Amino acid sequence: MLRRRGASAKLVFLAPQGQKLTDRENRSAVEKVVDRVGGLDQVVRAADPYGAGAVSKDGSTAYAAVTFEVKAKDVDDQVKQDLEQAVEDGRKAGLTVEVGGSVLATQPSGGATELVGVVVAAVVLLVTFASLAAAGLPLLTALIGVGMGVATIMALSSALGLSSATSTLAMMLGLAVGIDYAMFIVSRYREERARGLAPQDAAGVAVGTAGSSVVFAGLTVVIGLAGLSVVGIPTLTQMGLAAAGTVALSVLVAVTLVPALLGIFPRAVLARSTRRFARRGARPEVADLPRPGRGAGQAQRRGGDGPSGVPGRRLPELLHALAACGGAGAGCAGGGGAAQREYAGGCCAAS
Repeated sequence: MLRRRGASAKLVFLAPQGQKLTDRENRSAVEKVVDRVGGLDQVVRAADPYGAGAVSKDGSTAYAAVTFEVKAKDVDDQVKQDLEQAVEDGRKAGLTVEVGGSVLATQPSGGATELVGVVVAAVVLLVTFASLAAAGLPLLTALIGVGMGVATIMALSSALGLSSATSTLAMMLGLAVGIDYAMFIVSRYREERARGLAPQDAAGVAVGTAGSSVVFAGLTVVIGLAGLSVVGIPTLTQMGLAAAGTVALSVLVAVTLVPALLGIFPRAVLARSTRRFARRGARPEVADLPRPGRGAGQAQRRGGDGPSGVPGRRLPELLHALAACGGAGAGCAGGGGAAQREYAGGCCAAS
């Protein structure tokens, strides 16, 4: 059975200029600080630097490792104050004393920031897709992927000594990529359904095209995060690998759970116009669908779309502009009158 690992702190002592910590007075001051810290509540042990061999060869520097029986977030405020007071007593004795570790580190307040991010993402998705189901599906799958990743990190935190910042980073990145990757697949599915494909075919095309991009993008992020281990700093290694695992789970959820939900609710994420065609059993083309702000009948009255996807209403204007620039080309070459050359100035500058 693995023993629960508590918080830790480290006391660093530096002797005054020209003195050593092995001198009697300085050694007595160090031992008093260590003994006082070792007697605090929730402290398991404060190692004696002289007995542990934690004194430098020149005797100017030493450190004492302090182990707590609880995690950093569970350490009482009174214990922290007593620890700081013991350090201050060592400074009054003429030593330079500093304390570090997870005990006195500011604990990140998670929850509120992530909640604000989810709300903002929901608003953006709702405006983009104009569908509550289409906006909610990426959020749902992203939360599932992040939940799996954070749960795994919390399960391993005691055994591996992972800090709370590790889960915070994994949660932030997991939400970002989870929403992004699921949105790619949903958007492509909507496009294929608008072209008239059956739900199963549209889901397969979406996973085969947008899903491939999702896998490649996710693999790039995973490699980048895992590359933090090259630095050789244990904390960065833990944070990078934990975040990389969460991103990998988000990719897996995006290419498996998202298509499954699209298969269960094939019309829920579609736009209203596409759902109307689906109910009638029609297989519309993209050009046949009504565009935002313009009904289908209005689009037909305006002549539909022209060649190369240019609306028929704008085609005469485009031809007129091309003819004007082409006719004014003589001005670029130096021909024609002064008025024609002045009119051709814009076309000459563009060319």
